[in-house]
Amino acid sequence: MAKKVTPLMKQYNAIKAKHPDALLLFRVGDFYETFGEDAVRAAKILNITLTARNNGGDRTELAGFPHHSLNTYLPKLVKAGCRVAICDQLEDPKQTKTIVKRGVTELVTPGVALNDDILQSKSNNFLAALHFSSNGKKDIGIAFLDVSTGEFLTSEGNVEYIDKLLQNFNPSEILFSKQKRKRFSEAFGDQYHTFHLEDWVFQIDYASETLNKHFNTKNLKGFGIDHLESGIIAAGAALHYLDETRHNKLQHITKIARIAEEEYVWMDRFTIRNLELYHSNQQNAVTLLDVIDKTISPMGGRMLKRWMALPLKNSDAINRRHEVVSYLLDNKEVLT
Repeated sequence: MAKKVTPLMKQYNAIKAKHPDALLLFRVGDFYETFGEDAVRAAKILNITLTARNNGGDRTELAGFPHHSLNTYLPKLVKAGCRVAICDQLEDPKQTKTIVKRGVTELVTPGVALNDDILQSKSNNFLAALHFSSNGKKDIGIAFLDVSTGEFLTSEGNVEYIDKLLQNFNPSEILFSKQKRKRFSEAFGDQYHTFHLEDWVFQIDYASETLNKHFNTKNLKGFGIDHLESGIIAAGAALHYLDETRHNKLQHITKIARIAEEEYVWMDRFTIRNLELYHSNQQNAVTLLDVIDKTISPMGGRMLKRWMALPLKNSDAINRRHEVVSYLLDNKEVLT
């Protein structure tokens, strides 16, 4: 005899099936509920009570919180590396005699977040995408996209160079093809929050079409990246992911730029860690950035951190930066 499933759980199962990789917050009345494995995970991360309910004879784990506490609990889930699908009631329960229509209204991931409670104002929240070349070349394409600021960068190079980029940009989430899991793990370890896309996303024709459509261009020569095939593929995958996660208001992403490898001093992970430039493994440690960051605006804080992460080695560029600092010191009235 088939087990009877309640209409609510039928609806939940149907929506969950469309988002198997996400933790589903399911709106029921004044609460967001989680069920099964999602409930176990949410209860552990959020330190909330885990209970159980009878669902057609089966015991189903349950954990929830009041809907008005979403901005308190959502950042904790995302910072723990969860992809979170927020499922809301799409109609007034008082206006229907059957089960309320529900649907996912937002998909929040570590690398694609706009919530001020999730973002750190003085740090970029980069989403990274990687493309491993399969045409005999050893180059890896990479793209960094901060959906909150509109910064969009791309490059390509060998494993060592890409590893330095990852260390310096410190992305919140990294995308790559499902078929490249082993290769990514062997090259860069398992310390990052990652998500795997279908292999067809990583095709040059699809990536070029995606980027040209977004920027309303015929080609990518004007951005100076047209020769970076692997970088273009990675950038296209990043934009594809924004569409997949229902982030469609992207008018502020107006350009993409090449990361100029030859212009910066590149530090490896051990140097960055040992110098404690902007993060430390020691609890309550004071980093160099903590000491010198007197910036007032979030944009200034992000710029200072970027300058520290990517030291210039071109003397003309260094002198121009020093001249600006000197002018501001000599003309303090412009700062008031």
